Amino acid sequence: MKAIFPILMVICCLIFAGCQSPQAETMVLLDEKISEVKISKSKGFGGMNEEFILTFKDKESLDIFEKAITTAIKQLGKVDIAEPEYDVMVEYMAEEGELPTHGIHLWLGKENEKSTFMYIADDSVYLTSPQITKKLRMLIFSEK
Repeated sequence: MKAIFPILMVICCLIFAGCQSPQAETMVLLDEKISEVKISKSKGFGGMNEEFILTFKDKESLDIFEKAITTAIKQLGKVDIAEPEYDVMVEYMAEEGELPTHGIHLWLGKENEKSTFMYIADDSVYLTSPQITKKLRMLIFSEK
């Protein structure tokens, strides 16, 4: 009986380790305060359209964008996706000098759907929750 106990412990540990799901990879932003988020109609992959149609500077809107971006979960594998709808430029406050901006493509989901983000210089796709889509839609469509 004593010889079986260590074997059972090893089996239980292996089963427990196998049930652990890996931590989902999310988008990241600089560890700096966001000063502004600008939105433009996208002209396609790989570039940022700088003819902005919306600009957000208020704390509530910036918090929504920050949460939407930093909680979007990376999707595995290659994704065949249509041209992006919007370009999002995230700018940061800097004490000294200038900080880089983040350029992100956005496919805004419909009601109760997920939205999709992609860094402009990357091909990885990140999905938001339907609840985040609802908040983004309220921001983008209420400002037009």
